[in-house]
Amino acid sequence: MNRIPWDKILSFTPLDLGKLFLSALVIVVVTKIQLVNDRLSALLIALPLTSLVAMIWMHHAGQSSQRLANHAEGTFWFVLPTLPMFLIIPWMLRNGWGFWATLAVNCVITVALFWLTVVVLRRFGIDLMPK
Repeated sequence: MNRIPWDKILSFTPLDLGKLFLSALVIVVVTKIQLVNDRLSALLIALPLTSLVAMIWMHHAGQSSQRLANHAEGTFWFVLPTLPMFLIIPWMLRNGWGFWATLAVNCVITVALFWLTVVVLRRFGIDLMPK
């Protein structure tokens, strides 16, 4: 993996601040909707709004079609190991686990599943984390 250009990542332009505001607005609106309809908010969060907004920003920044395709494909593979969390969290909460313990356990499980996904997919020629 190439050296990460932290200077580029951590420098913010006015356009970046606009992106930040719009992206955060999506999350705020969905959490406000949850106050009156938790199923609708779940549907909205399940939509790949964050990914779509990110790809729009990437396209606007002049990213190549290949990089956008790589991003979309990587997102697909990395969503899969997060799915069990959405079944384990409700089970744990309904069985007396506290919120923070549930969240911590699910973070550990999800990280483990991410790495398992990376290892398994490498065997099939899909390298999500190039060395």
